[in-house]
Amino acid sequence: MNDSNPNNTGTTRDVQLERELAQLRQDYERLREQRVRTEQDITHLTEQLDALKAQAQAEYGTSDPEELQALLEKKRKENEMLVTQYREHVQQIQADLAAVENSVERAG
Repeated sequence: MNDSNPNNTGTTRDVQLERELAQLRQDYERLREQRVRTEQDITHLTEQLDALKAQAQAEYGTSDPEELQALLEKKRKENEMLVTQYREHVQQIQADLAAVENSVERAG
């Protein structure tokens, strides 16, 4: 047999290196594509955030998260107060209606 590499040194190592290099190239390409997608996501999310800030500024006069949270809490308290007042009003109507019904039954 006339082999140019009679002791087979390097052949297996070369194949292993080629495989590793191919895998590293695939990994690199996958990571590069992931980076591009992530950059696109960041751009898209930044645009969405800017649009939401502009909307909040237009609707509520601020886009500051802490100010918006305080405004939300104020509105919640106002709603709770309105619900309480409405509940009391309905209860008063029910009481007045019951009183009218009782007076009609006694008169009748």
